[in-house]
Amino acid sequence: MSDLTTVPDAMASPTPCYHCGLPVPAGSRFQARVLGETREMCCPGCQAVAEAIVAGGLESYYKHRSETSANPDSLPQALPDELALYDRDTVQEPFVEHQGELASTCLLIEGISCAACGWLIEKHLRGLDGVAEASLNLSNHRLQVRWSDSRLPLSQLLKELRRIGYAAHPYQPDRAAEHLQRENRRALRQLGVAGLLWVQVMMAAMATWPEFNLDLSPELDKILRWTSLFLTTPIVFYCCTDFFKGALRDLRTRHLTMDVSVSLAIGGAYGAGIWSTVTGVGELYFDAVGMFALFLLAGRYLERRARERTLAATAQLVNLLPASCLRLDAGGQSERVLLSEIKIGDRVLVQPGALLPADGVILSGQSSVDESLLTGEYLPLPRATGDRVTAGTLNVEGPLTVEVQALGDDTRLSAIVRLLERAQADKPRLAELADRVAQWFLLVVLGVAAVVGLIWWQLDPQRAFWIVLALLVATCPCALSLATPTALTTATGSLHKLGLLLTRGHVLEGLNHIDTVIFDKTGTLTEGRLSLSAVHPLGALDSDACLALAAALENRSEHPIARAFGRAPLAAERVDNVPGLGLDGLVGGRHLRIGQPDFVAELSGQPAPAIPGEHGQWLLLGDAQGALAWLVLDDALREDAPALLDACRARGWKTLLLSGDSSPMVAEVAGRLGIDDARGGLTPDAKLAVLKQLHEDGHRVLMLGDGVNDVPVLAGADISVAMGSATDLAKTSADAVLLSNRLESLVQAFAMARRTRRIIVENLLWASLYNGLVLPFAAIGWVTPIWAALGMSVSSLLVVLNALRLARQ
Repeated sequence: MSDLTTVPDAMASPTPCYHCGLPVPAGSRFQARVLGETREMCCPGCQAVAEAIVAGGLESYYKHRSETSANPDSLPQALPDELALYDRDTVQEPFVEHQGELASTCLLIEGISCAACGWLIEKHLRGLDGVAEASLNLSNHRLQVRWSDSRLPLSQLLKELRRIGYAAHPYQPDRAAEHLQRENRRALRQLGVAGLLWVQVMMAAMATWPEFNLDLSPELDKILRWTSLFLTTPIVFYCCTDFFKGALRDLRTRHLTMDVSVSLAIGGAYGAGIWSTVTGVGELYFDAVGMFALFLLAGRYLERRARERTLAATAQLVNLLPASCLRLDAGGQSERVLLSEIKIGDRVLVQPGALLPADGVILSGQSSVDESLLTGEYLPLPRATGDRVTAGTLNVEGPLTVEVQALGDDTRLSAIVRLLERAQADKPRLAELADRVAQWFLLVVLGVAAVVGLIWWQLDPQRAFWIVLALLVATCPCALSLATPTALTTATGSLHKLGLLLTRGHVLEGLNHIDTVIFDKTGTLTEGRLSLSAVHPLGALDSDACLALAAALENRSEHPIARAFGRAPLAAERVDNVPGLGLDGLVGGRHLRIGQPDFVAELSGQPAPAIPGEHGQWLLLGDAQGALAWLVLDDALREDAPALLDACRARGWKTLLLSGDSSPMVAEVAGRLGIDDARGGLTPDAKLAVLKQLHEDGHRVLMLGDGVNDVPVLAGADISVAMGSATDLAKTSADAVLLSNRLESLVQAFAMARRTRRIIVENLLWASLYNGLVLPFAAIGWVTPIWAALGMSVSSLLVVLNALRLARQ
């Protein structure tokens, strides 16, 4: 038996595809002539798209693009009979409008990588007969199209987009998400109006200050006062309405929040400014009103954006389901119907490469089903008659006839959504603690203001109102409210440069309290894709010859394992898929099998050889004379995974590996990284149960994952981080996203968390010290309202400048 022979280096560093940038497999014959040169392509899909772009006279697209294009195979598959459904009037009714001879619709485009994609799409569509207008919004990837559907059916329009490498779907917005987007746009307008008007108010108000009042005539002083009033009124009655509504709600429920203090300060300053404008005496406070509004609206806008991402998370689960399916009638004939048309008890035919449309039981057929998106199991699992299957999973090998048993809210997919919502509801909220502290702070300030007002009313009624106003303005909790958000915002920006995007503000503070880390395996600690790591010849053929035979068989398979073999220099004459066992076929007249050892050994009638090692996934290649070679597949560990585990151990954290994968790889990865506790074959419910037990035992948990099966734990953990390559749902459910996929960025985040905590403590101490010192001076009348506003501004500025120190790497 010869020594283990590794795959040649040529396979490890292939040429990147000119269209999509993915590696070109060894032996690939796919090429296209672009910009006067022959370019290497990784697959027939990229070749066809590049040729279509060139044939349409649009090859200058490749000159101007700033990113490589999407691989066509990575886009949702488009079936001709499924696209034809979009030509039905009943199907078009919700999203197509007809005006005379022209129809208009909004399409959501997938595959856009840079601004040049917008030019390519618009240019190609406008060149089609029947298209009157095509306009793409690059910010949200929505395409507005007006065309003559009598000359160009909608299905053909979608096919044309597919030809140049983009997938299009009718855009039908979720009502809740649309409502939140409208609220978000309104908040952004309020923030813009407050900022714009405050600058103008500040200039007008400063001109009336004694420090700047050189030769100001009474008439001009009056004009500036009324101008300030005119400019401040929209800030109060348009930009600050949410503060006043919140204050009224809080007073009705007897629950004090910052809205009460903010409303009193804004309302008091605005009322005092009106009095000063009408009487012509006293200081203006309109600049303070604008400043309060701008600072506070900015914080609330960021909070709103975070909620928007959370709500959009569950809506994206619908993308896991196919738009249509093949329904079987009583005679066994199949008909393509929309997903909304199937009912419980219907029989559906699921072809290889198609998604399961509903939960059900297999009536006939056998195949392998890829459940990785829901379970984390990276290899497809064999399924046969009588087995249950789940909506949103992928049928890999053979056709299946499935009886529908669950639809909509009753599917397993919907159960994961409910787990997500429940876990989010149980999530600890640091805001609740801050709110309780704020209530006591506000009670003290309001109580002191009332007492001071009564005392001064007895001593000097003319000064009482101004002193109380100065006290409210001086102690307005701007610095306190900015102490944490400014530090978090600055640290967030610094981490974003390192490739870690924080989507919720409590992450950096929460990292200081973590004592347990849960890891997913596939796609998190490992690369998430199988690669051929070694060939172990068993007979006369060398490793290259064995690899060529194996690749010829695998090139005819849709199984995820096949991607690890690259393009074959030989062509297989016949290949049969035996679900769960392997492939049987003819290559150059030679009868071969590859797959499970017993299945391969059955061909020669000889006993299967023993697997020489435990590491990786071992496949046997053999013919009628006996075994030819072992081929070893591996899901490689990320290079920086050991450093992350070392950082966790250095902090004394407990580490767990929870994976949906039931293979020995789970224990192997845990052993190589020194993880304390490893468990495989876990469902989302089981993972969430482990998390709840950790919480009951008093642990603070950080979760790192990447799949839909990780979503409930990501949502329920104290801190959750999703990989940049994760599903959209996992990313939007997490508190942070590792955009760079570099685990070392997490190590840097641990250090940043400690610095951020120190800065926050310093800010809170300064804000508390300022409020504590200014309170007695304002109460005895030593601080005028204008100096109170100036002191509050300086205090806020110091907090911001201190937080900006976190921007230094």
